[in-house]
Amino acid sequence: MLMRRAEREYRTWILDSRRWEKYRPRSDDIIIATYPKCGTTWTQRIVGLLVFKSPEPRPIMKISAWIDRRFGPSTDEVLAQIESQEHRRFLKSHLPLDGLPFYSNVNYIHVARDGRDACISYHNHVTALTESLLERLDRIGLEDETIGRPYPRPPADPAEYFHRWVREENTPIAPFFHFQTSWWEARDQPNVLLVHYNDLKADLSAEMKRIADFLRVAIRPEIWPELVAAAGFDAMRKAGDLLMANMAEIFDGGSQRFFYKGCNERWRGVFREDDLALYDSKVNETLPPECARWLAQGRLKQF
Repeated sequence: MLMRRAEREYRTWILDSRRWEKYRPRSDDIIIATYPKCGTTWTQRIVGLLVFKSPEPRPIMKISAWIDRRFGPSTDEVLAQIESQEHRRFLKSHLPLDGLPFYSNVNYIHVARDGRDACISYHNHVTALTESLLERLDRIGLEDETIGRPYPRPPADPAEYFHRWVREENTPIAPFFHFQTSWWEARDQPNVLLVHYNDLKADLSAEMKRIADFLRVAIRPEIWPELVAAAGFDAMRKAGDLLMANMAEIFDGGSQRFFYKGCNERWRGVFREDDLALYDSKVNETLPPECARWLAQGRLKQF
């Protein structure tokens, strides 16, 4: 049942929230909504393991469509892809909650990460985009009257990128701080689960169990260790070309650049002290205190 339509439109070089307008949910659909580089693909892999109940690597972009992506297949092609799927559908989004339709019979998983970690990981991501993709993003921006300019090239210096990111200058994605508050405010909805990157790293098995319980998926105990092992970063990186096929068209370095480090606090000694202070100030100004603590460290007692 539709509880509310999208409340805000997001159109960037990367995203177009209007692409969800033709989406028709099934009663057990799963939407994984994250800011980039916060554990999106990791969670898609986890949900795929739970849905298929097998450690076999499957191409994530084929089994878990990204509807709001502008630089991929057309909206009609993506919707045809998901309509043809016979398995339980799990979809990806990089939209805040107010950019998505909200259905009572759809399960939403939001995955968060400390903004400093997300930013430095995203910098590695955007500085590896191929020239052919950059040209395509340029065309998207120039042809959209609400943008009207080419895709902004990121600075090579991660500290300079962080400065612009905190100030939300030339951001090709939805604003990070609003993204987090939009999902935090829905944390008590019975069909919304909040997951944190730190908790996935600290106890992958326990967090996978939380996700399985939320989705009401039962897994035979004898295959559980295989599924947890298959969801580990090293296993995903090893199977990168199977999980993330055609990454060479998007990133210089292909899937190995996409599955880069998978670790936290690489920003220490890289970002400037005044920018880190600016980040702290932005967190304090925009996030509720409990949300800020959760974003920085992981799951609180009520989770």
